[in-house]
Amino acid sequence: MKAHLTRRYWFSASHRLHSDEMSAEENRATYGKCNNPYGHGHNYALEVTVSGPVDASTGMVCNLADLDGFVAREILSRYEHVNLNTLPEFTRRVPTTENLCTRIFEIVRRGFTQAHLEKVRIEETMMNSFEYAGGAEVRH
Repeated sequence: MKAHLTRRYWFSASHRLHSDEMSAEENRATYGKCNNPYGHGHNYALEVTVSGPVDASTGMVCNLADLDGFVAREILSRYEHVNLNTLPEFTRRVPTTENLCTRIFEIVRRGFTQAHLEKVRIEETMMNSFEYAGGAEVRH
């Protein structure tokens, strides 16, 4: 019997959407107010969905404390209250929420082995959410 578990987490971070490969005019046209030189912040809601067989003895897909500990250690401590532009994974990539979503997926996929990672979903605003469920290998 396979079941899915989705856990929600929250963190705040800032970013500036800007590509060094574009002119100032192209950046403004592409990213609008998100290209503000001083950046802007979001209160992100992160959902991590894992799946697997329901363990007969525990009745769980995985231990929630282990998932929570992994996410706190590997994701929240890395992204909470930081400017995403200053992180190594965003030195050559624009720190869009799409790119953040794929990066978090890769961290969880590589490091959390107690259950199969199905997807990562991030709500950036009430109007914007992003989801990644794997696919072509992500290059960083």
